[in-house]
Amino acid sequence: MDTVSLHGIDVYAHHGVLPAERELGQRFVIDVDLWADCSAAALSDDLEQALDYSVAHQLVQEKTASTSFHLIEALAGELCRTLLQNLPVEKVLVRVHKPQAPIPGFMGQATVTLTRDRSWLDTTFGGAR
Repeated sequence: MDTVSLHGIDVYAHHGVLPAERELGQRFVIDVDLWADCSAAALSDDLEQALDYSVAHQLVQEKTASTSFHLIEALAGELCRTLLQNLPVEKVLVRVHKPQAPIPGFMGQATVTLTRDRSWLDTTFGGAR
């Protein structure tokens, strides 16, 4: 299986436990790795045969900006579901970075990483595509 990656998708959104996070919003940075068979695209050099990663970028941006979750784990799970349902991929890794997590004295970023495949989608959502 081959991997297509998009790292550094920057989205302003309204996720967080604190009311101010949900009201004012903040920046999130999202990375995705998509497992798919890229053999046909590699041989043909034809976009029609490729996994169109601009679609993955659009899905991540739209879903992140249009939803509101308390937890970045829930956001990452929703992004996994969205990518698996809308792209011809077998497995996804979604990493959600919260660069300004509201933790006193913490200058780093909070990050959650989820990896899911089609069997998770079929088991959890009954194969809803």
